[in-house]
Amino acid sequence: MAKEEILNKVAQSPLITFNLEDYLPENLEHLDVSQFLDENYLLREKEFRASLKEFDFSSFLNAVVRIYCSKEAILPVWASILVASKLSDHNIRSFWAPTEEAFFSQYYRWKLAQINWSTFEGKPMIIKGCGDTRIPQDAYIQTADALRGIAKRISYGEACSAVPLK
Repeated sequence: MAKEEILNKVAQSPLITFNLEDYLPENLEHLDVSQFLDENYLLREKEFRASLKEFDFSSFLNAVVRIYCSKEAILPVWASILVASKLSDHNIRSFWAPTEEAFFSQYYRWKLAQINWSTFEGKPMIIKGCGDTRIPQDAYIQTADALRGIAKRISYGEACSAVPLK
C-alpha cells in the first residue's frame, strides 16, 4: 500500500492570520510619578521639576512606558504631561494609565492606528484569538472594525475552528 502525502491545507490557504500578540511592546517599563513627590504624596512644583531634571531616563530607552501614580496623591494635569514630555525628549513613547489594563487599551489604540490596513484589501483574514491575556478585548473589536469593508472575509479564532465575523 502506497503512503499518501499529508497535506497541510491551512498552510496552503490564502488565509492571512492577524495576530495581535505581534504588536505587544517588546519592552514595557513602568514609571511611578510618586517618586517625584514630597513624601510620595505632595507635589511641590519646584522640587518636582528639579527631580525630573535630575532623573536618569536612560533605563527607559527602547521601551514603551506606562506612567502612573501608586499613591492616592492629587496631581495637577500638567504633572503627567511634564513627565511624558521628559520621556518624549528622549524619544520614548509613554501613556498615562492608572492600571496595566488601561495601558494596554491605550497602547493598542495607538498601535493599531499606525497599521496600513489597505494591505489586507480583498484578502481572507482571521484574527487570532485565545492569546496573551494582556491584549484587551477592545483591540480585537478595533481590528475587526478596521478590516471591515477591506478584507474579503473576517474570522476569529484559529484556522481549524474559526468563527466567521464577515
